[in-house]
Amino acid sequence: MDPLALLRKAGLEAQGPAVPLHGGDVSRVYRVGAYVVKLSANPLPGLFRAEASGLGALAERGLRVPRVHWVGEEGLVLGYLEPGPEDWEGLAEDLARFHRRREPLYQAAFGFLGPFPLPERVGGDWTEFFYLRCVEPLLRATWDRLEGLGPKVEALFRKPLPAEGPAPLHGDLWRGNVHFAREGPALLDPSFFVGERGVDLAMMRLFGGFPRRFWEAYEASYPIPEEVRRALPRYQVYYLLVHVHLFGRGYLEALWKAISAS
Repeated sequence: MDPLALLRKAGLEAQGPAVPLHGGDVSRVYRVGAYVVKLSANPLPGLFRAEASGLGALAERGLRVPRVHWVGEEGLVLGYLEPGPEDWEGLAEDLARFHRRREPLYQAAFGFLGPFPLPERVGGDWTEFFYLRCVEPLLRATWDRLEGLGPKVEALFRKPLPAEGPAPLHGDLWRGNVHFAREGPALLDPSFFVGERGVDLAMMRLFGGFPRRFWEAYEASYPIPEEVRRALPRYQVYYLLVHVHLFGRGYLEALWKAISAS
């Protein structure tokens, strides 16, 4: 299906030609006037609905996200956010406020990290929750490519992770999922669940990370305890495992560094 056909199916009027946008490794993304249309040649069941649900969860908790106009198994139609100036300090304040929220319990609906499906899980001890919901499925998927690192990953989660309390998470918060819109900072492509904020903080430090002015503003609003800071490499293992799964052994060195730093 092409983006104009999807807009017609959604009952929305195309307001111009379909212009390709950068869309990562899972979807083809187009701007069509006031809309952004996301499609996949072979969509994973539930992928677009999980993204729409995650965007709704972020919006309900006060973060700026694109409006969801329509979602189906074939694709997703979002509102287009006009680009604006970078505002790292504003983003820091938004995320600090978001991470300060306390939810009733650790909880995750069936969802995805990129194209990797993750199971539903509710409640329990944080270390067990994070290992069973996030790490173990990826560990099983990548075990044969880890060149002996699998048992070392398992050992990381035999000691408890620090727990400040259940907080909402974007879940895949790298630089590419930040969009500075005209109205202010916005977030894209969540892998939403309720966990510990260290999960988001860990991804925000990978692959180039966020700039110093962001971290200075974030810590001024919501300081990071040393025990949380020390746990960040263990959370990074989660994201590095999915990169091994998707892109291969080139990420084993980074995985080993995260294990060694834990």
